[in-house]
Amino acid sequence: MEALSQFFAAIVHFTTPLLLFHVAWSTLLGILVGSLPGLTATMGVALLTTLTYTLDKDAAILVLICMYVGAIYGGSRSAILLNIPGTPASAATSLDGFPLAQKGQAGYAMGLATAGSAMGTLVGIVLLVLLAPALAAVALDFGSFEFFWLAVFGIVISGQLTGGVSPLKGYIAGILGLMVAMIGSEGIHAHIRFNLGFSELNGGIALIPAMVGAFGFAEVLSVMWRKKSVLSAKELSEDRILPKLADLWKYKRTIARSGIIGTLVGIIPGVGEDIGAWASYAAAKRSSKERDEFGKGSKEGLTAAETGNSAVVPGALIPALTLAVPGSAPAAVLIAALFIHGVRPGPMIMIEQPDFIYSVAAMLFFATLAITIYGLSLTRIFILVLRIPREFLMPVVFTLCVIGPYALTQRVFDIWVMVGFGLVGFVLRKMNYPMAPLVLGIILGSLLDKSLRRGLTLSNGSLEPFFMRPISAMFVVVIVLSIILSLPAVQKAVARWIDRLMPAGKRTGEDQ
Repeated sequence: MEALSQFFAAIVHFTTPLLLFHVAWSTLLGILVGSLPGLTATMGVALLTTLTYTLDKDAAILVLICMYVGAIYGGSRSAILLNIPGTPASAATSLDGFPLAQKGQAGYAMGLATAGSAMGTLVGIVLLVLLAPALAAVALDFGSFEFFWLAVFGIVISGQLTGGVSPLKGYIAGILGLMVAMIGSEGIHAHIRFNLGFSELNGGIALIPAMVGAFGFAEVLSVMWRKKSVLSAKELSEDRILPKLADLWKYKRTIARSGIIGTLVGIIPGVGEDIGAWASYAAAKRSSKERDEFGKGSKEGLTAAETGNSAVVPGALIPALTLAVPGSAPAAVLIAALFIHGVRPGPMIMIEQPDFIYSVAAMLFFATLAITIYGLSLTRIFILVLRIPREFLMPVVFTLCVIGPYALTQRVFDIWVMVGFGLVGFVLRKMNYPMAPLVLGIILGSLLDKSLRRGLTLSNGSLEPFFMRPISAMFVVVIVLSIILSLPAVQKAVARWIDRLMPAGKRTGEDQ
């Protein structure tokens, strides 16, 4: 009760006109940044940090957190409307969001995404307020051995993210992503690998140009390949925006599970929103009665992805505040901003500034209110994008695909990387390979490589700690079970076993 009272006191503290104005403009700016392909939450928070030097501590941190929340949410707009994730965290959203838009339900998909993001953040806020010190301590048990298996688990998940395609193609795409991640200087001794004689590849393939190419430019080429637009104005005009309470209640378990998964993923340092979305999506698909719809316009899949990635934001702030270890890339920028404004994150923060965690929770609460209001009120404006003929829209999208990667590093080489991945992505799409596992492989490649080599160094080449440490052993069991359960023969056997186990219940349901 004391925690809740301090949380409500923090909410009252931030209900001043000036602070609410900061919530309004910074959240809207975050949504716009997240919506633009290639512009990330990390970049938005980093650029905005330079503009907060003249603000007081509360206002500055409030602005940065609202930018963070808004950008993670904003990525769903372009993911749903154009099949181009505005941020890596929204890659999972495009799997079902874009098919819903193609069916004439773009507005409803954006409404569901808004509800999922809001509820995911609220779940994360509750866990942040109640469990921050205890949950942060768990992250201390994650070492190189556990991070290695976490990355392997992510690749295993990729086989389940294929939207009706053969899981083998998902695994192949995920492994291709891992191979791409091996290019450039390795993370421990900076030894250059697989640069093919190009010095520009010494730093590796950046995620943003690769992702924008695979999702953005490949989509432009796919649209140019098609002759007709998918949506009609009639279908669009009949679309509703406000999510049905029946749908939200129907997926209440998915929302709660995804919120918890996203928060726990956020607590693990260095993992991020994208993994939270994929893990929540995979868990929802595995337990869903509508798993065949996933990847084809599943409302449950869309809700799980958006709930999961938004719940990572409060989760990522738990180790950032209590350990000074970032749970995600934007959280790392936030740590630097906290030091700039006189807040020293780490184990001593609960002693030096015990109320600060509740202040952060209140900031997240106001940011959640803002994305809910903006998400439902501006959806019609975003849907107007679909009324534009694709022949006119795609050149604009291609321009954004060029500007986004170039804006990060001012390197022309990143534009060529984007084009290259766009061409490869277009060919793979025509061969019915999914793009999401490819991007997931690139995200996890560096984590897998560095964790494996660090683990082997710490154990003097022994593999025993990879299997004998408790958390590592748990990951091994989950990975093996996931692979076994993904085999069609095993799935059929499990289905037959369930049929034999509950025949009476089925007959009763049919009689009713």
